Amino acid sequence: MSDQKSAQPSRRAVLRTAGVMIGAAATASLGMTSAKAAGYPERPIKIIVPFAPAGPTDIMARILVAHLGEALGGTAIVENKPGAGGNIGIGGVAHAEPDGYTLLITSSAYVVNPGLYAKIPYDPFTDFAPIAELGTSPNVILVDPKLGVNSVAELITRAKANPNELNYASPGIGTTPHLSGELFKIVGGIQITHVPFSGAGPAIQAILSGTTQVAFAALPPAHPHIESGALKALAVTGVHRWFDLQDVPTMVELGYKDFISDTFQGFLAPAKTPSAIVEMLSAKSIEILKRPAIAEQLRNNGFEVLANGPDGMRKRIDDEVPKWRDIVAKAGIKPV
Repeated sequence: MSDQKSAQPSRRAVLRTAGVMIGAAATASLGMTSAKAAGYPERPIKIIVPFAPAGPTDIMARILVAHLGEALGGTAIVENKPGAGGNIGIGGVAHAEPDGYTLLITSSAYVVNPGLYAKIPYDPFTDFAPIAELGTSPNVILVDPKLGVNSVAELITRAKANPNELNYASPGIGTTPHLSGELFKIVGGIQITHVPFSGAGPAIQAILSGTTQVAFAALPPAHPHIESGALKALAVTGVHRWFDLQDVPTMVELGYKDFISDTFQGFLAPAKTPSAIVEMLSAKSIEILKRPAIAEQLRNNGFEVLANGPDGMRKRIDDEVPKWRDIVAKAGIKPV
């Protein structure tokens, strides 16, 4: 009996052996994941922007992607897939092969759409692996200078005197500029007609061409037209005045408490993309955004650089999906 007992391995030895086996398996798994990323990228990486060209998300994507391919030792291209408030492009990436070759750079529409549409082609919490939180920018209230309106107060007075005379452009239903416009109607007690477009670029072109007299837009696509005098900015919806538009007040400064909204840009991959690829994309993107010349270029285009990794992007998603669902409900916008 004693010989049989001594021949059996002790519980400690069994656990130690199991631990070695588990550790070896984990190392092998990590090795396989790293191996999947070792030759990456072997072909061009496609970055989907789910909006029309010339909008803030497109501007951010093109500035980043211009340097990302080189940083990865490969090629990266931007492809615009607008439609359905961003749902077409976002949904396409959600169901793409999770191999790191089809990625998404999107805006706040990603977190707004779950509350705006009765059915969307993606789950914001499970269908994507966050790569990075890239940047954000305030929205801005714009008027055609020929309108002869020089302040928010004058715009409200004009709209009250002439209900539904004025039209305002936005990048599309449910975008943060659109929701800013609807909030403006509520707090101002005015009636102006919303004219949605397929992105910020077309919305800006609408006010430039005189199709609408007013526009609510993210700052980046509007910034050069404000500087040139082609458009007049009445207010920004950020926490503070923009650094080179110091004569443009915030809505909070004008007495509209909590009138703060911004448009963010986030970088995501389909869920189940190898973690080594996600980590590589995150590290390279953040390094690019933190280059002084790139940060300055983005700032001059109306962006505040965030350069946060996957955790920062994931927290924004977790916080803002319920936040915007609540705002959409309070604005009385019924899911479509």
